[in-house]
Amino acid sequence: MKTFLHVADIGSLQTALQEAAEIKADRYQFEHLGRHKTALLIFFNNSLRTRLSTQKAARNLGLDVIVLDVNAGAWKLETERGVIMDGDKSEHLLEAIPVMASYCDVIGVRTFAGLTDREADYTERILRQFIQYSGRPVFSMESATAHPLQAFADLITIEEHKEKARPKVVLTWAPHPRALPQAVPNSFAEWMRAADVDFVVTHPEGYELDPEFVGDARVEYDQMKAFEGADFIYAKNWSCPGVTCPEDYGKVLHRDMSWTVDEAHMAVTNNAHFMHCLPVRRGMIVTDDVIESPRSLVIPEAANREISATVVLKRMIEGL
Repeated sequence: MKTFLHVADIGSLQTALQEAAEIKADRYQFEHLGRHKTALLIFFNNSLRTRLSTQKAARNLGLDVIVLDVNAGAWKLETERGVIMDGDKSEHLLEAIPVMASYCDVIGVRTFAGLTDREADYTERILRQFIQYSGRPVFSMESATAHPLQAFADLITIEEHKEKARPKVVLTWAPHPRALPQAVPNSFAEWMRAADVDFVVTHPEGYELDPEFVGDARVEYDQMKAFEGADFIYAKNWSCPGVTCPEDYGKVLHRDMSWTVDEAHMAVTNNAHFMHCLPVRRGMIVTDDVIESPRSLVIPEAANREISATVVLKRMIEGL
């Protein structure tokens, strides 16, 4: 596996899930694979779960790990071609990438959407430059439009906790005080469409996800109707994706608190499990009683980030 950004990169989901279960049963059985190899993890943005889980996954496989915080421990990087670098950016990404690649065997990149220029975000300029110029396998630790390690961990969690062969999984928009990217909901939608689940997306009008990710998934604008009979509720905020109104891209269209997931919402489900990628704004995304309930999976879900990252890194170094 040379790149990891979309669900298609992982191949058979059933095989990937079996591999995840095998690794979870014995996390160090492939420790020999990473001997004398190095993973470089590059963070253009803050991280907690991704940083810790990916480092742990690399250690599970015997890899040495280099972590670079671009905004705290490196020269400021210019990412656009054709500019006159007379400002505060001292190095261009086109020189930095091959230099960084010379010190490692596999590269993980985390970079967020700017939420001002839809074309720049959805063409994944920074991540694509690493793929093009590094000569190394590159995996996304969240990009402008996708978070595949999170979605893979979400699928592992659903597989572990489902109580029927084909559960109903609902992705619901929820309010948030800030404009957030669409990376997590994009990837969750993409992976659920590929999985054997009954998948429904619910959100207010104007928050339609990009067809590249949501495809032909059922969209229900009535949140309570969408929740009926659900087995898993996945709550997440996202800003306007700009699909129907490009001029609204990245904007918070409204903060309708009636979309907050509370006990009344969960009461119409099939005793559903609650999921969220974390960090979560309590009282906005979800109420205390729901996130603290025995049916909440936010902690097991976060723990499975180690497992999804281990599977991806294993496959990448096996191909070296």
